[in-house]
Amino acid sequence: MPPHQSRGTPVVGVFIVLSVRGKSLGQGLRVGVFVDAENVRYNGGYQMRYDVLRRFAAREGGTLQRLNTYQAFDVDRAKDDMEYNKKSRSYQQMVRDFGWKITVKPVRRYTDEAGNVTTKANADLDMAVDAMLQVGKLEQVLLVTGDGDFVQVATALQNKGCRVELIGFRNVSRQLQQTVDTFYSGFLIPDLLPVSYEPRNEWGAPGSCVRGVCTKWFSDKGYGFLRFIKNISPNLWITDPRDETSPYVSVFCHANELADEVTEELLMNRETILEFYVRDSEQKDNGLVANNVRLAFNVNR
Repeated sequence: MPPHQSRGTPVVGVFIVLSVRGKSLGQGLRVGVFVDAENVRYNGGYQMRYDVLRRFAAREGGTLQRLNTYQAFDVDRAKDDMEYNKKSRSYQQMVRDFGWKITVKPVRRYTDEAGNVTTKANADLDMAVDAMLQVGKLEQVLLVTGDGDFVQVATALQNKGCRVELIGFRNVSRQLQQTVDTFYSGFLIPDLLPVSYEPRNEWGAPGSCVRGVCTKWFSDKGYGFLRFIKNISPNLWITDPRDETSPYVSVFCHANELADEVTEELLMNRETILEFYVRDSEQKDNGLVANNVRLAFNVNR
């Protein structure tokens, strides 16, 4: 297919073209990203890398039209805690340097009748309004949140002709997952969430630590296979590791490598996220085996 096919140009050939507003799926689309930073922070995504998120959003060659993140800032605390003030502003500048627009939401304090003080910095409304106002210039939207309040927003964006993708970590709304076009666990995207105890980790290389899921387990034989994404790729829909164009890698796993907490029931649940080391197989050329397999996170636990 020609790389710059104009709108409405007939396509001749014995293949199917998936299109969004006249363009092949993902190719050259105008992309908008909206990050509910507080939801991400409190649901396992603390230390999420915005540079990696940007690369993920552009993995199919689309144009990053809008990069929006909504972050909380405690003004009262900043007045007394200079370290907090310095770190917060330094972090915000780092994110801006990656090309993101930050909408800062001030933390508000509420006192109930019993005198208990709660804090809140809800950015849901701002994020929803921005998405609806900007959708006219977008063809694909990536929401980064687990909040079920965005179900209607996702549906409205789809009704405007947008493809809607979702990245979430823990406590991701089931309804939101089922509403969007595609859901990705943020734990499984290479390097999006650093492995804290492996600062020099080279995701996917022998000796590295990765996160993945179990695809097959033979309890009577005491082994099975795990799968992880080796690199950010436009071919994430090709989930069969045997396909040369697939970014997924299959890893052999022996039962002896499983931590006690990893039960067979958890293994067979595709929502169970595993963290493990990979090393070269001594039995198979170019094969990998898993070591020290333990629970990382379960998306909806």
